[in-house]
Amino acid sequence: MKTLKFKTNINCNGCIKSVTPFLNELDNIETWKVDTENPDKILEIELEDDNKGIIIESVKKAGFEIEEIQ
Repeated sequence: MKTLKFKTNINCNGCIKSVTPFLNELDNIETWKVDTENPDKILEIELEDDNKGIIIESVKKAGFEIEEIQ
């Protein structure tokens, strides 16, 4: 299991509802959450593998910006 964090512009419950179907359809995600209280709107994901590219692609498909935090 690997935990990754991303800076996003997912900033409200409506945004979370919009991105949910995109993230929930991915098989390699164990859990995910967005900290909308953080100024960087941190998306934290627990992955079963190292395929972070599909996460970035899915969030962008949902219409949001995403950038990995090193």
